[in-house]
Amino acid sequence: MKTGRSEALNQFPAYRRVLLKLSGEALMGEQGFGIDPQVVSYLAEQIQDVVRLDIELSLVIGGGNIFRGIAASAKGMDRVAGDQMGMLATLINAVALQDALEKLGMVTRLLSAIEVRTIAEPFIRRRAVRHLEKKRIVIFAAGTGNPYFSTDTAAALRAMEIKAEVLLKATKVDGIYDKDPNLNADAIKLDELNYMEFLNRGIKVMDSTAISLCMDNRMPIVVFNLKQGGNIKKVIFGEKIGSIIRG
Repeated sequence: MKTGRSEALNQFPAYRRVLLKLSGEALMGEQGFGIDPQVVSYLAEQIQDVVRLDIELSLVIGGGNIFRGIAASAKGMDRVAGDQMGMLATLINAVALQDALEKLGMVTRLLSAIEVRTIAEPFIRRRAVRHLEKKRIVIFAAGTGNPYFSTDTAAALRAMEIKAEVLLKATKVDGIYDKDPNLNADAIKLDELNYMEFLNRGIKVMDSTAISLCMDNRMPIVVFNLKQGGNIKKVIFGEKIGSIIRG
């Protein structure tokens, strides 16, 4: 009886409205910079599998494959100017992803936190929600539109604004570890932890502002490996992969 119940539950998605956060680095593949069209097409196919489930999906994408404002600031550039350049980098990535999704026949809307009317709609919360209700994929670009805030924080903010049920954070590793698994063979994977534990451990998967915002609004975060095919769909069906942060 127990096995049958588990199988029955797995037939239905655990979430209906989700926000997926992608890093800019996810688009460059094995390159050291820029956008790999084959990788973008692969991501679009993974997203298509999810959209076919009648899921309301939105995306926030970083710009680290093109430009990092905080890194430029460390080398002497004005932080505000650097962050503005980073926002433009996210817009480039968003257009690339939109193109790949639409080539597969999906309907998308690109909403930007900074005004670029010939490329994207301005971000308006009610408009974003309406697009989702019509089963359009919504891509949020340009972060929050303000300097000093990361795209992780933008993802947390947008997730709250559209009343998403979960924030999915796609990474290069299969979850959260107590220390960097790429540098430490004895790193231990943490399947579940609460927000304060994440902050107290100083884990760098997401910045503290994003985590604090999710904690204040009880937004669960699932961190998982994007490189393994089908993982986005598995997370949405509630399979125990990656790590979850919640209250």
